[in-house]
Amino acid sequence: MSVPSVNHADPDVAQAISANPIGRYDAIRTLVVDDHDVVRDGVAVILERARRAKVVGFASNGEDAVRAAKYLEPEVIVMDLLLPILDGIEATRRIVRELPQTHVIMLSGCHAPEPVYSALRAGAQGYVLKSMARADLPNAVHAVIAGDKYVSPAITALFVNGVLASTFPTDPLDRLSTREREILRHIVAGSSSAAIALLLSLSRKTIDTYRSRMMVKLGVANRSALIRLALRHSMHVP
Repeated sequence: MSVPSVNHADPDVAQAISANPIGRYDAIRTLVVDDHDVVRDGVAVILERARRAKVVGFASNGEDAVRAAKYLEPEVIVMDLLLPILDGIEATRRIVRELPQTHVIMLSGCHAPEPVYSALRAGAQGYVLKSMARADLPNAVHAVIAGDKYVSPAITALFVNGVLASTFPTDPLDRLSTREREILRHIVAGSSSAAIALLLSLSRKTIDTYRSRMMVKLGVANRSALIRLALRHSMHVP
């Protein structure tokens, strides 16, 4: 059985790692998901040098991550937030639903409250900033395996007594402003940025800026994911 678009770690390397004692920590089977080769390779080096994990595979988009998780059954998945085809939030949600014993650590360059909340709400047990990956990822892997949650210390100011300090509504669309919701309705209806700009007497660049802002707020990677999220939360067209 093969998993499309998933690269498996060299079996000789994997065997060597699993065959040698690595102190009091067992080698944790880990899947690394990112759409950039250099990031995937960097994460693998960080984890294996820290003697925390054995990287058993890679995936470059959310859809392949779901397939790889089912096939490889890793204990931990290091998941990029913004991925092509299927974003990291939705991929995490699907994986956790189907493989509840799998621990997901979200890896992101964004430290705003919204994506942190979205990742944890989707089922991720960790959230690590890419800028702090070398220091934080090994600790995050060890923490989630132990049943704890882990967020990079650089963003712990978002939390009070382990809970996000900001109050978030149950419906993520409630985070949007009135104007953002109006534009999103037109996007869901299939209107282009140019058409929406003309209708609302705004520039196309302004519409694109609103769309990008909504994607960050809602933790989605592209227009299609934005529309799917809106429909999932019963947003109707105008």
